[in-house]
Amino acid sequence: MTAADVVKQEDRLVGLAVEVVETSSLGDRSYLATDGEVAVVVDPQRDVDRMIAAAGRLGVRIALVLETHVHNDYVSGGLELARLTGAEYGLAAADEVPFDRRPLVDGDLVEISPRMQVRAVATPGHTYHHLSYALEGTDGPVGVFTGGSLLFGTTGRTDLLGEQHSEDLARHQHASAQKLASALPDGAQIWPTHGFGSFCSATQASGDSATLGEQKQRNPVFTLAEGDFVEQTLAGLDAYPAYYAHMGVQNTTGPEPLDLREPARAEPEELRRRLEHGEWVVDLRSRKAYVVSHLAGTVGLGLDGPMATWLGWMIEWGAPITLLGESREQVAEAQRELARIGIDKFAAAAVGAPEDLAADPGQLRSTPAAEFADLASALSGGARGLPAPEVVLDVRTHNEFTARHVTGAVHIPLYELKDRLGEVPPGAVWVHCGSGYRATAAASLLEADGRTVVLVDDEFGAAAEVGVPMNDDH
Repeated sequence: MTAADVVKQEDRLVGLAVEVVETSSLGDRSYLATDGEVAVVVDPQRDVDRMIAAAGRLGVRIALVLETHVHNDYVSGGLELARLTGAEYGLAAADEVPFDRRPLVDGDLVEISPRMQVRAVATPGHTYHHLSYALEGTDGPVGVFTGGSLLFGTTGRTDLLGEQHSEDLARHQHASAQKLASALPDGAQIWPTHGFGSFCSATQASGDSATLGEQKQRNPVFTLAEGDFVEQTLAGLDAYPAYYAHMGVQNTTGPEPLDLREPARAEPEELRRRLEHGEWVVDLRSRKAYVVSHLAGTVGLGLDGPMATWLGWMIEWGAPITLLGESREQVAEAQRELARIGIDKFAAAAVGAPEDLAADPGQLRSTPAAEFADLASALSGGARGLPAPEVVLDVRTHNEFTARHVTGAVHIPLYELKDRLGEVPPGAVWVHCGSGYRATAAASLLEADGRTVVLVDDEFGAAAEVGVPMNDDH
């Protein structure tokens, strides 16, 4: 899904329609609900041109912008969207901010038109001040925007305000779900912001749409007693991206308007100089292209995966970043992705094939790639012209590794690898993740450190089937 994709109107209700604007790279959704004339927008991402375009296509005026909570996983576009459209901007009264907004508390009813209104429902859990918004038409409530509270098959994580609050917020999260269940009919649609791959989910979300009644049947927040739910929620929490620490601060102080002007263009000599200084030079091409040819020292984080999440997690905040793309369009897409997490100033950018961007042919590198079947053969002494796997490095998360891993594998999550390269044992390294995306970034870091690397570009689920020995802790 590209940066500008808009999911079709997924819910046509009695006199109302809800448009979904998806940001698949961050696992989030924003919403525009309309009665055909005016609209309310909930949890808009920073690149608000997508919302403005959706409203224009539908021929409606944005009258109200709402936030369910102060977001930790992206920079909000709410303040800017309200400024550009003249809409009222609503968020929790308990959140202290320096800008004008409509302060909302539990039970507040905001009439958008005679045919459409929203009712604020306090649903603490993901944060203490979290609000959900019940969408009401002429015949009563038709759905609820649940933000980071009730998700599809799970709930929002409860540790973003600090581990010391995790258990208390998990108990709030359970109570909030029961509150929604008692306040709304079973047929009410659920429109969560998080849960589509976002690290804001407590556990992996499931499904693409749901009603409240359907969630009552299968969501652990409804099927488990409070104590069991809290225990399961806390046990499932894993690390979350380091850049989250900066998002809440930006959203509370008021994000700057988005600037997507092209970065300064870097010539080959400048690129070489930046690489020699150890700066972040990010190759945006697919990992298939990266392994064939790339500049030594670049980091392979293609736009074919969640580039912004992993780059934002690995870098030192504020470090200079140079973007390398096959086209200006690739660079522009990367800028948009990174601006969503507050990275909007770049050292430089360059466009072209690696051969065109190299100041010297000696800068060009390729990375051997393999599948898990090759690893199985290599572990039994039958490698096909590849270095023998003296080290198998797993760069998945802690929870992934604990659930199942290759027997004897060394585990260093990708987000820790840059600072733990010295812990990788000597010898040729075969590196893998869950699909090949994170392993590509890891391979590039290892190569830059002078290591011999083989990239396992394959689905982890295939490993056991092809004979890779496994430790299975299920």
